[in-house]
Amino acid sequence: MNVLVVNCGSSSIKYSLFAMGEGGSADVLASGIVERIGEAGSRIRHEAAHATDVRDVTAPDHQTAFALVVEALTRGPAAAISELARIDAVGHRCVHGAERFAESALVDEEVIGAIEACVPLAPLHNPPNLIGIRAAMALMPDVPHVGVFDTAFHQTIRPHAFLYAIPYDLYTEHGIRRYGFHGTSHRYVSQVAAAMLDRPPAETNLITAHLGNGCSITAVRGGASVDTSLGMTPLEGLVMGTRSGDIDPAVIFHLMRTLGMNVDQVDDLLNRRSGLLGLSGVSNDMREVIRAAEAGSRRARLAIEIFCYRLKKYIGAYTAVLGRVDALVFTGGIGENSADIRGRTCAGLQRLGYVLDADRNAAAHGSRDVAAAESPIRILVIPTDEEAMIARDTARIATGGA
Repeated sequence: MNVLVVNCGSSSIKYSLFAMGEGGSADVLASGIVERIGEAGSRIRHEAAHATDVRDVTAPDHQTAFALVVEALTRGPAAAISELARIDAVGHRCVHGAERFAESALVDEEVIGAIEACVPLAPLHNPPNLIGIRAAMALMPDVPHVGVFDTAFHQTIRPHAFLYAIPYDLYTEHGIRRYGFHGTSHRYVSQVAAAMLDRPPAETNLITAHLGNGCSITAVRGGASVDTSLGMTPLEGLVMGTRSGDIDPAVIFHLMRTLGMNVDQVDDLLNRRSGLLGLSGVSNDMREVIRAAEAGSRRARLAIEIFCYRLKKYIGAYTAVLGRVDALVFTGGIGENSADIRGRTCAGLQRLGYVLDADRNAAAHGSRDVAAAESPIRILVIPTDEEAMIARDTARIATGGA
């Protein structure tokens, strides 16, 4: 069974084609991205096992861009399949499903309407997700399409953890609550971690830290999310590449009253000009920030310290929430690749049971345990694979699996 996984943004379409095998195996046949949709300088980068195709294209809209994806998959030097009919199902990454979706769902008009109803909660993400769904369904109307929601994994969080201490009717009438995101990543690494620990997921307690340009941390009890750092939107919680994470809400009032900033300017400040970029003045990329710190930048050093301090506080809090932790999991671009960030974060957590082995932390790649032999809690590094998780969900639902 071949499954096409689509992640549609406001000006891009990322995609991967998987050949699904026994036991949920998912082998990548091809992947790529169409960038700058609706802008000058549109480009497609398509990769298959035997070739790479990179070229400038004309992509005035997502419908045209999706046709370019199909063309790259079926024709040209890096074609992976002979015809469109070889695609058996399409999986769509959907950012926000609110309380409507606790699991992935077969897309129909009712599901599309529910995604549309969530647009006020994710105005930057759900509209392009919908565009991608409609474009793909127009070209492939006879295959099943499945929506896989970033928020679904966190629907097991209980009200005492997802409600804000504001008037209750703002939740019941307007849906204002913590939803959490990166759920597909947290679910994937939770399953891999349980297997590495040789424990059933239902008997495994984990803290999973997804650290990239966007960052989140989740407490997982018995395979289910019980708390997470991202909130109603992907702005709350940890320090991120350009997002502030937790701040005193009164900072917003102060910016508006004393600096005369309007809502859009504050939104831009907190979402696009804060985080590592705002603190360091160098970059939103942790690699660049670390290089600047090593070159003597005081602000870059401070940005790294704040990033790790905030992460350490959440680890301590979620340790208290879970009571028993079997493993701390690092994933995402920073979590997987930065031994320095892992080391700084775990420093001082030994009394809580997190004992890092410096040599293991620095030397290995891929999925591995970097805790010291005597550590009561294992410290795992697991590369995430959200696309494979989406492909598995899509294959299961498209074939009528539970």
